[in-house]
Amino acid sequence: MQGSRFAFGPYVLDSAAGTLLRNDVPVSAGYRGIKLLGALVERPGEILTKTELMDAAWPGTAVEEGNLTVQIAQLRKLLGPAADGGEWIATVPRVGYRFTGAIEQLGGAVRKPLPLPDKPSVAVLPFVNLSNDPEQDSFADGLAEDLTTDLSRISGLFVIARNSAFAYKGKAMDVRDIARELGVRYLLEGSARRAAGRVRINAQLVDAVNGEHLWAERFDRSLEDIFAVQDEVTAKIVEALLGRLRTPPPRNRPKNLEAYDLCVRARKLIDDSPQTAREAHLMLTRALSLDPGYAEAYRWLAMNHWMGWVHWGEPIEPNRSLALELARKAVAIDPNDAGCRWVLANLLAYERRFDEADAEFAKAFELDPNEADAWATLSDIEVLAGRIEEGLEHIRKAFRLNPFPPSWYYLTLGAAQYAARDYEAAVETLRRDETYRTSSRRFLAASLAQLGRLDEARAEVELFLVANPHFTTSHWVWTEPFRDDATLEHSVDGFRKAGLPE
Repeated sequence: MQGSRFAFGPYVLDSAAGTLLRNDVPVSAGYRGIKLLGALVERPGEILTKTELMDAAWPGTAVEEGNLTVQIAQLRKLLGPAADGGEWIATVPRVGYRFTGAIEQLGGAVRKPLPLPDKPSVAVLPFVNLSNDPEQDSFADGLAEDLTTDLSRISGLFVIARNSAFAYKGKAMDVRDIARELGVRYLLEGSARRAAGRVRINAQLVDAVNGEHLWAERFDRSLEDIFAVQDEVTAKIVEALLGRLRTPPPRNRPKNLEAYDLCVRARKLIDDSPQTAREAHLMLTRALSLDPGYAEAYRWLAMNHWMGWVHWGEPIEPNRSLALELARKAVAIDPNDAGCRWVLANLLAYERRFDEADAEFAKAFELDPNEADAWATLSDIEVLAGRIEEGLEHIRKAFRLNPFPPSWYYLTLGAAQYAARDYEAAVETLRRDETYRTSSRRFLAASLAQLGRLDEARAEVELFLVANPHFTTSHWVWTEPFRDDATLEHSVDGFRKAGLPE
């Protein structure tokens, strides 16, 4: 079945939103319960094996079968008897479970169109790889991503972040629907073919309101000219949208195309998991051995080392020192790259060098006002400084520039909502599917504890500690760059109430 809203008996389950209603009243089923129930009702009458159900509720995690048994028992107790007096969920001995009730699929929620900004707005959609070689996908992706970066540096434009534009990769959709969902007027579409040292690129700029093609061109060049082609495409789009050419300061470009490909692939892996982060580390190290003057590779390697000691439980040293050294090198090589600037700003904040960090953030936004990741990162730093309203404003700005963001945006938003004492909103944010690969469980547990929902809070603590067995509140406080005692004390209070280790 397509969609995520299902009705059975007095219940309505919205598995995408993570909610279960009984006669329009919310029922507290817990994250795992919702996931299990969603898997069962999507295939009513079918037998789902225990493995399938554990994969649905604990994706990517090895858990004992007893956890599934406990969750099913809790679901049965919560749902009560079906209309015929039997159970909604039947056990199939030694195999699994099946949902026995009648299901009605309800219409899914339609995504509300985003209002258009007060300046020309554009998104660069993923370029189609026309090569026979699927390995060239990363090249086509890199092309679209780099054009996004180049356009976003133009102060007169509003540019959607690449993460959100890439939500449409491989999807056959009307450009008007895409533009409405992203809240932009213009879309850049294109294709690329790379073979035998040549590259052929087709690009077209579409006005999604009236379907008019504002500009289209075909480029057939030597592969070595790829970055010159990117500059040319950027210039044509800016001229079409603003009626004049505005050239930002030049960016550092890689001198080695293999290094470029490695960096494009690595930046997609960097914040997924400790395992993918290690893959990214190998790719970026190799890229720098091929091209020692490649600023973007230094920038992502700096983030890789920072995430290692802050998020993935790697040793603090030498990761902390290396991260700062690499970020400084990236900025020294390319002082005009906003990405290098905000990465350095974040690392300086973690060194408690707040004045320098603030100056680097300001420079990043001067260079690129559309840098969504920088706004999201600044939000986190501001909340820790006690500037909670500014933090909320900036994470909302990041979401507008990046409507389909990476999972850590939700962690940042949830932490800001917790700091603002808006616990219900924090719970709603941190129970989204997107947050479950982040360390958001600690703030979800704290929010539930502040609402007095201690059983749910303790359950979340248990789940959090599975992935973070060495976590202590005191070490976390030492790590995070707090500037405001009241914000720090409020965080610690929630962690203690939830039962996180001291």
